Amino acid sequence: MARIIVIEDDTHSARIADKLLRNAGHQVILAADGEGGMEAALSSQPDIILVDLGLPDIDGQTVVGLLRQMPDTEHTPIIAFTAWPEDTAHNMAEAYGCDGVIVKPIDTRRFAEQVSAFLKPAAPVDTPASADAPAPPAETPPADDRA
Repeated sequence: MARIIVIEDDTHSARIADKLLRNAGHQVILAADGEGGMEAALSSQPDIILVDLGLPDIDGQTVVGLLRQMPDTEHTPIIAFTAWPEDTAHNMAEAYGCDGVIVKPIDTRRFAEQVSAFLKPAAPVDTPASADAPAPPAETPPADDRA
């Protein structure tokens, strides 16, 4: 389960994203504007952030730029979530410092999978060697060349 912030001012798009991501087992935090999204990002340590590029208070470029400057979110995947034409959206997302793009209207059958594809893989967990595991081969001492 990932903690996902969706910064989206269109209530219809936000509700659909929320429902699809929750149904896929994720925790979703909705923010209707850039300021609310940044506050949510700072207080909730998200695994990924979806940002509409056309927000009512702060444009998406500024939101992404500010999130990239904050230590808690500088390495968090940020995905442009926009209705701009796909070519334009990709160019804008790259210029803004986003890690990817999901273009609206979304494909409801693939949306959660698209979002999950941008999640960072979990760090491997170091596990101690099992008592049942074979021991590594012992080093053979060098042969004595004196005869």
